[in-house]
Amino acid sequence: MSNSHLFLKSGFPRAPLQNGLGRYVCQLQRVTLKFCKNHGASRGMREYIENHLVDFAKENPGVVVYVKPRRHRGPVLVGEYLNGDREWLYCRNASKDDISKWLELLKTQNGSSSSLRLRKMWHTDLPSIQGPWTPFTLRSPEANMVTYPNPSASRPLDVEQSATEKLVELFKKQRFADEALEEKRAE
Repeated sequence: MSNSHLFLKSGFPRAPLQNGLGRYVCQLQRVTLKFCKNHGASRGMREYIENHLVDFAKENPGVVVYVKPRRHRGPVLVGEYLNGDREWLYCRNASKDDISKWLELLKTQNGSSSSLRLRKMWHTDLPSIQGPWTPFTLRSPEANMVTYPNPSASRPLDVEQSATEKLVELFKKQRFADEALEEKRAE
């Protein structure tokens, strides 16, 4: 078994506080597209820069876009987030559609989530002093005194009435209303 996960930062799942409650704030602060002007592995990055980068910048005015040409190096996308995290994506031989998908992924994340070892699968800043919720928390105490098997306790709670049961119920209501009307007339 590998112990490589022990070298990752550990922490709790976190998200920007109430992001989207009033208005959504994109967590991507800046993105840098690094590429080579001549190398073949940067072809998709160059095509994306020539055809689609201006549209991306217009659609996302809150994201600063840097283009950095460098010689004899592979293409890289670097995303920097508001919480200080940086995410590097190596885009060797990626098409312009792949670059577009990677940029969309960087835009919708809130930092480098893959480099965090989770201590627990859930976390709360305000833990309850009453203990965790269970399915039996809000049950009536009368359920403790019931003898089993009990037909009323064995029935599912979310089953709707069938059409026949509804018709029988309507018929009984109508009969009761007719009997009450006849008694009033008799008086």
